[in-house]
Amino acid sequence: MSDTTRALLEGGPDDLPERIVPAPDPGSDVKIELRGGYEHFRATERHADSAEGRLPVYEWWERTEQPG
Repeated sequence: MSDTTRALLEGGPDDLPERIVPAPDPGSDVKIELRGGYEHFRATERHADSAEGRLPVYEWWERTEQPG
């Protein structure tokens, strides 16, 4: 089973509220707002089995701070 409407997040902060999130448009990163900044995840070539089926894996690659 393949579900491309959801994505599995790997890496990043341990306190992310969710590890399975809506998948972005093809070619886009996942950006999660957390603690006054954003955690950024990029698509990988990998997929992983989850409780919601086989999902594409997005891997953490950076954090940016919100202005202000």
